[in-house]
Amino acid sequence: MSVSRDILRSYRDPAAVLARRMQGGREDRALVTLMLACALIFVAQWPRLSRAAFLDPSIELNARLAGALMGWIFLAPLLLYAVAALSHLAARLAGGRGSHFGARMALFWALLAASPLWLLHGLVAGFVGPGPQLALVGAVALAAFLAIWLIGLVAVERGQVAAG
Repeated sequence: MSVSRDILRSYRDPAAVLARRMQGGREDRALVTLMLACALIFVAQWPRLSRAAFLDPSIELNARLAGALMGWIFLAPLLLYAVAALSHLAARLAGGRGSHFGARMALFWALLAASPLWLLHGLVAGFVGPGPQLALVGAVALAAFLAIWLIGLVAVERGQVAAG
């Protein structure tokens, strides 16, 4: 199944999609999932950064884009690997029996599955600007990310989803 169909299915049955995405248990899939999610979130920043550069030309757009690139493509993956490790360790303390790979895939897939909402958030930030609309879209995107991640993580740590 295509990534876009899996993203749509993740809003109905995240554990089943995660189970399918984890087949093979290969780390390269986790890394590609993470990098694709980070790249899409980086692209989602463009309208907001363009608006900010227009409103405050003291920092040019290219400098703002370079900062976002550094953050989302180089730093965020390292931090997200650490968050996945910490979430797995916390789940272990709570009796979880999943794998580190499963915890990583749950987090990385949730990030990718929520990326269309982050793209919408970026558009609203760029075209509408700060306000209740932006806050609402941000809250929906965050809630979708957290729901998909936590449902996937619980399924992985309970052994309902396994790499194989």
